[in-house]
Amino acid sequence: MEFTDKAIGVDFGGTSIKFGVVLGKQIIAEAPAILPKDYPRPSELIQAIADTCLSLMEKHKDIKAIGCGVPGFVDTPTGRIHNLTNVPGWIDIPLQDLLSEKTGLPCIVENDANAMGVAEWKLGAGAGYQHLICLTLGTGVGGAVIVNNQIVRGSQFVAGELGQTSIHYNGRVGAYNNPGALEDYIGNNEFAADAQRAYFEAGIEKHIDDCTPAALDAAATAGCSVALACWDDFARKLACTLANCCWLLNPEAFVIGGGISKAGKTLFEPLRKHVDSQLSAPFRDHLRILPAKFSNEAGIIGCAVLALETADV
Repeated sequence: MEFTDKAIGVDFGGTSIKFGVVLGKQIIAEAPAILPKDYPRPSELIQAIADTCLSLMEKHKDIKAIGCGVPGFVDTPTGRIHNLTNVPGWIDIPLQDLLSEKTGLPCIVENDANAMGVAEWKLGAGAGYQHLICLTLGTGVGGAVIVNNQIVRGSQFVAGELGQTSIHYNGRVGAYNNPGALEDYIGNNEFAADAQRAYFEAGIEKHIDDCTPAALDAAATAGCSVALACWDDFARKLACTLANCCWLLNPEAFVIGGGISKAGKTLFEPLRKHVDSQLSAPFRDHLRILPAKFSNEAGIIGCAVLALETADV
């Protein structure tokens, strides 16, 4: 699929907001990130986002649309934010209308995990698949579900929250009072804490900073048995959700992104083993489990793609 027009993608994170001018698969220009904490009121932050977009539009006169990916629940048709994760005060905000009014361009607002999924489905590792599930692994776990070449949004446009699906009916209680929520087992912080405990039980004292996914990947690559066991346990937990998705939706492929996916075969080899062990041949034999093509730029690219599609330029 070719995208020959320019759009601005806005990746609205809890700690920083990043901007890029996108042409096809490439981010051809960027603007300095802004920090939500510097703008205590939503109106102030929205104006800062609009001003940054206007500065990019001044340098690139042929920008056609703006897409903004946010970490929270969005009413997709209207671009109204129900609420944002880790950004206080953002409740029932008509961000799409406000950005369009301030910039004069068509705008869309999308959940950030869906934006990542769109980038991978349209232009990345998932290109060509009609039945695809994308996950982004980080502090939390986000998901995007594509069935019959359509992104699944659900009745209230909040489908695909795979991080909130349960892997244990009597497990850890998640943010929404849901026991066993996946991200409460494999989020970056939980993974590090579990690894620190595993080292302690093996008679090894480790600082939590030595238990990040990157540090555990390096330790596993060097042959550390504790780190290898931690990754196997991580993969087994993630495989539970992937297997559930297979039984429910029978996807052709999974695309896995986010920082943890950079572990490569340290993650993907045990993950494949555990997924295969839970599936029968019709689900297993043609299933692909793929690392994402795009890294931190996936959200910006996906938002730009959605903006151009919606603007119908």
